[in-house]
Amino acid sequence: MTKFLPKACFLVLVGAAVALTVGCATPRTKPASVTDRSATTTASTSPSTSVSESTPPGYYRVKRGDTLARIALDHGQAPRDVASWNSAANPGFNPNIIEIDDLILIKPPAGAKSSKPMEVKVIPADKPDAAKVDSSILPVTKAEVVAEPGIRLSWPAKGKVTEEFTDKNKGIDIAGKVGEPVQAASDGNVVYAGNSLRGYGNLIIIKHDNTYLTAYAHNSKLLVKEGDNVRKGQKIAEMGDTDTNSPKLHFELRVNGKPVNPTPYLQ
Repeated sequence: MTKFLPKACFLVLVGAAVALTVGCATPRTKPASVTDRSATTTASTSPSTSVSESTPPGYYRVKRGDTLARIALDHGQAPRDVASWNSAANPGFNPNIIEIDDLILIKPPAGAKSSKPMEVKVIPADKPDAAKVDSSILPVTKAEVVAEPGIRLSWPAKGKVTEEFTDKNKGIDIAGKVGEPVQAASDGNVVYAGNSLRGYGNLIIIKHDNTYLTAYAHNSKLLVKEGDNVRKGQKIAEMGDTDTNSPKLHFELRVNGKPVNPTPYLQ
């Protein structure tokens, strides 16, 4: 009996070891109840990743912090045009609610109408009545406004330039006092008048043609509204300090939506 007991114990131990080995081997050879998270993630996210990185021509993919007005300004378009194009393409489109990764149409679709600058009629010089017209109140013609290498602008405000154009500033800052006049730098159409662009305060954007936009920021009072035609030198706002720390006009010139140094264009 004393000899049999150790052998029985040995057999029990061997049986337990075999069972343990089989038990451990089973999940490796038959993983039916185990989900491979890495494989699933790769398979499910690769298509969406490629979609999010691919933006069709003529569209813009919304990023964090964007507003429709900002998107329009950065692409040289009128905010109401962008809203109109997207509403036509998608009846459920809400210009006040856009989400990250939404696709926004930023180029006019075929047949769409966009905001145009003011049309100016000029009295021919060979007509007798032309001599009776005060030249100071005549609107500036397109030929007088646009010349090589670009648009000719008048200074939008009187004052000292306290900050020059940089990639960060995107325009120039002209110091002044609250209430001083802000004038249109050239003929055009007001395509935005409001305060929805963070960092600009009360802002006016004027479209001069399909290439040029000018922006006037930090005003205390806006004297024009969207859709108004304005003339070069017309008072459009009063200087202020909205969304900034001191009274000034922040003035930008956009060429096809890209900010450029306005100083060479100012006369």
